[in-house]
Amino acid sequence: MQRYIDKFINYLKVERNASDHTIINYTIDLGVFKTFLGDRQIETIDHLALRRFLAELRAKNYAKRTIARKLASLRSLFRFLFREGYIKKNPITAISTPKLDRKLPVFLDVVKIERLLQSPSESDEAGVRDRALLETLYSTGIRVSELVGLDIDDVDIISGVVKVLGKGSKERVVPIGEPALNAIRKYLDTRAGSRVKDKDAVFLNNHGRRLTDRSVRRVIDKHIRACSMTEKISPHSLRHSFATHLLDRGADLRSVQELLGHANLSTTQIYTHVTMERLKSVYDKAHPRA
Repeated sequence: MQRYIDKFINYLKVERNASDHTIINYTIDLGVFKTFLGDRQIETIDHLALRRFLAELRAKNYAKRTIARKLASLRSLFRFLFREGYIKKNPITAISTPKLDRKLPVFLDVVKIERLLQSPSESDEAGVRDRALLETLYSTGIRVSELVGLDIDDVDIISGVVKVLGKGSKERVVPIGEPALNAIRKYLDTRAGSRVKDKDAVFLNNHGRRLTDRSVRRVIDKHIRACSMTEKISPHSLRHSFATHLLDRGADLRSVQELLGHANLSTTQIYTHVTMERLKSVYDKAHPRA
């Protein structure tokens, strides 16, 4: 089994150019399946064996979303093995994906976003950086991984756009607002050149190195606490807020899909549920016969 997993992982790396995060997840998920199989040969696996594997995951109280992810990993593996001729029949076609509860994304309203953006004090370099970081996340809707990967050359101040490297190493260009550009300009002018180690990176830590995802989360947690907000906010919540506010103000779903870098429109459609919930709330409060 390990030989086939290695071939599949190599295919993801070389031909699909999958991200490190994707490779790690696939390796973990397929490793769990390999442990379940023991010495069983892959050619003997049928849909009953797959059902037993899913039943074991449920018995171990894995969340539905985790089970669905592991099943998706297996789908990709068996599709690859069948296409390459390593197996004569794809057993996973008889297995359906469990229906997931769709959680509405957590977002902040415009007033709270303004409070959060104004939270960092610009009396020192860290505060100027934090303001630029928050402004950029909300202005562009980019992912945290895309934010920390930004280089100075990726920010086109004249055209008002930034180039980001998204999932699957796909590049896209997104607009960035004037407040965010001004904040980035101020930060780049403020930071001490003598301490800068990663000269290409836009956002740096206190040691002059490129910021990490975890550091961005700490920055946001710090300013959420400073604003005394009770919501459970993550960096992704700024992305959710970006998309929700665009749709609330009339942006079409396809445009929001492009801005977010979603491969499928169905991923973006979750935000229409958010806006519909808000419309229902307004209706219930305002209509005399609601």
